[in-house]
Amino acid sequence: MPEGDTIHQAARRLDSALAGHVLTRSDLRVPKLATIDLTGRTVLDVTPRGKHLLTRIEGGLTLHSHLRMDGSWRVFAPGERWRGGPGHQIRAILGTAERTAVGYRLPVLELLRTTDEDKAVGHLGPDLLGPDWDPERALSNLLATPDRPLGEALLDQRNLAGIGNVFKSEICFILGVTPWLPVGELPEEKADRLPALAKKLLEANRNRPSRTTTGRDVNGRRLFVYGRAHQPCRRCGTPIRLGEQGDGSRSRPTYWCPTCQPGPTP
Repeated sequence: MPEGDTIHQAARRLDSALAGHVLTRSDLRVPKLATIDLTGRTVLDVTPRGKHLLTRIEGGLTLHSHLRMDGSWRVFAPGERWRGGPGHQIRAILGTAERTAVGYRLPVLELLRTTDEDKAVGHLGPDLLGPDWDPERALSNLLATPDRPLGEALLDQRNLAGIGNVFKSEICFILGVTPWLPVGELPEEKADRLPALAKKLLEANRNRPSRTTTGRDVNGRRLFVYGRAHQPCRRCGTPIRLGEQGDGSRSRPTYWCPTCQPGPTP
């Protein structure tokens, strides 16, 4: 599932493959961009911002993409078979003489003036893996809506950018509170610890092929609660519970231990 750590990995792969090279192929398969041809332009860099990818291109252009739940960018060598999904799921192809980047299932794909990037990402809070990271501002943003459940506040990229559903559940477990606890009721020592904890977890995973929050890089042992419904808690043995948090399309599966994380539940 794409979160801040995997977006940074994707940006590094794309930047390594494309930056400094002239595009020899450009195919943007969304209606509003179907007539755009970027061939002949040099890719300047690929920069992550929270869960967003900004591919900057010669001529003052930025191709903005967002992976959401299951989008991906794959990079292939000449002659290599493309793997990432059926052809009808391809939304973008950017090719150079040496590499081809293919974007699958991209729910957001738009071409902006580089000077207008703030229209796409200006609303984001401090990026946990970015140069603008500011833990005090991130905490202030979270506490600004004290009645909001912690899990929902963590997923709101306007507060801090980079946390997805996996890290949300894992952070709440490590702090020992349920994701339904109102932010304003978070004990002061845990609130003060939260930004550094979130930063530590994403930093630890920014170069890992398999995400871990337990510190163990073994199948089935990498996460404390996420994806472990009905399995025993790694700390106390209580079965992990699963519930939905959020409304409508924003509802997300949420995991917690009712013993290690006392407090309100759905």
